[in-house]
Amino acid sequence: MSSTHFGFESVDEADKARRVKGVFDSVAPRYDLMNDLMSAGLHRAWKAYTVMVANVREGAQVLDIAGGTGDLALAFARRAGRTGRVVLTDINEAMLRHGRDRLLDAGYALDALVCDAEKLPFASGQFEVVSVAFGLRNMTNKDVALTEMCRVLKPGGKLLVLEFSRVAKPLEKVYDWYSFKVLPKIGRWVAKDEASYRYLAESIRMHPAQEELKALMVNSGFGHVDYHNLTGGMVALHVGIKC
Repeated sequence: MSSTHFGFESVDEADKARRVKGVFDSVAPRYDLMNDLMSAGLHRAWKAYTVMVANVREGAQVLDIAGGTGDLALAFARRAGRTGRVVLTDINEAMLRHGRDRLLDAGYALDALVCDAEKLPFASGQFEVVSVAFGLRNMTNKDVALTEMCRVLKPGGKLLVLEFSRVAKPLEKVYDWYSFKVLPKIGRWVAKDEASYRYLAESIRMHPAQEELKALMVNSGFGHVDYHNLTGGMVALHVGIKC
């Protein structure tokens, strides 16, 4: 059986999805609060920048993968308007339920479904925009997922991948100290779950760096790929255009 990584641990591919599900089942109730604490609120600016780059227009068809608590889906829905369609998906039911309820509270009844990004249940060429924010690193076969994202995009459509990446060299020591010494303690104090937040820190280190992810997207069928480093490379927004 093939193996893959779960943080720094090597596990069977078939077991990774189950263990990732356990992490997000655990953190779902306090996910928004933890995001604010972990990033000092910066995740909101990163997502706002992603929405700006997406440039969703009235009537657009948009797919938000691993949409979690619905931040991007809500922003896209406001721009797509009544004639557009925004679909929120997540492999984790607890996260999706949290996001759907939050969207309903904001007055938006979007399509929301549990699905695996490696097997998207949509017709080819259906969406103008596909987004995945802080979810790609948790996927077992990233190349398969990216190929699926390319498939469901219309020609000229845009994929936006917002994900933690490699920080600039001068920031590495401070960032490592924060990730492995401070972040798990915040997880223990606030979410009562130190292990899940240690996994999140480890998963960032195992995710492909900026140039590696760019190459992976090109190999998955995107004709043009560029990336924007944010906050010293702590996060990168990769943008792929389907030919």
